[in-house]
Amino acid sequence: MPEKQGTRAPAPPGEYMLLVLLAILWGGSFTLIKVAVADYPPATLAAARILLGGALLTALALAKGFTLPTRPGRWGALWVQGLLQGALPFTLIGWGEQHIASGLAGVLNATVPLFAFMLSVFVVGSAPFVFTKFVGVLLGLAGVAGIAGLGSHAALGGSDFLAVMAVLGASASYACGAVFGHRFGDQPAVVTAAGSLLCGGLTMLPFSLAMDRPWTLTPSLEATLALLALAVLSTALASVIFFRLIRTLGPVTTTSNAYLRALVSVAFGVVFLAEPLSWSLLAASALIVAGVMLVTLPGRPDRELRRAG
Repeated sequence: MPEKQGTRAPAPPGEYMLLVLLAILWGGSFTLIKVAVADYPPATLAAARILLGGALLTALALAKGFTLPTRPGRWGALWVQGLLQGALPFTLIGWGEQHIASGLAGVLNATVPLFAFMLSVFVVGSAPFVFTKFVGVLLGLAGVAGIAGLGSHAALGGSDFLAVMAVLGASASYACGAVFGHRFGDQPAVVTAAGSLLCGGLTMLPFSLAMDRPWTLTPSLEATLALLALAVLSTALASVIFFRLIRTLGPVTTTSNAYLRALVSVAFGVVFLAEPLSWSLLAASALIVAGVMLVTLPGRPDRELRRAG
């Protein structure tokens, strides 16, 4: 059953340090994706990083004496998790970053807690309605609207608008994966991460082979190193941390690293890729970050509003 708010014991400080590390690993992934996608098409990039990460974690799980699940139902759930948390969002972000800057993609992907909140409150019913959090959702959506072109048509063409929608779709997928992932609390995080990544990678492999013919690619060393870093750091290591935090902190708190992740992605894009900054982007980003902070801060449930609903 989904865990109701207020039933979780306070987590040790070390869990919040892992939350910061996860934000850095995922924030840096947008820079790595921008480098890798120059030579690896999105489907092949997603398949390669997920399969490599899954193989690495499977070897680690077996070396630690863990066994992989044997029940078909559990593998079905892992396939759904691999689709929501890997195959779908990785492909959408990879395609999106062919058209927009890595820092912008990172800011848009910071909307994950907004989707997680709306899903938890209005769909799953695992969290109460909190007015300040709802205001945060509205602020975040206002920032997304600004970025998506409702006042910045000069900055976004048609293909860029679709790229923005693709990254937002990845955010929604991540949020669904965070809520869905609570069901794996009875097994080690490394087993969940390994199984879901293997499922996600095997899902993407046929698309990669059919669409990209990867054996014909001639990627640069820089792009290949970025792919390896994505597989080891932003996929394998980050997945283990993610599933651990889902169990210890819960889905909404785990996604709260999004505002730090956004800042990391923008900073890395400026420093390592020389991506420009504009006042309009900074203003829209500030709205998103403020919205995410309101959504992830503790709040008192609005019982009257819940009864009225």
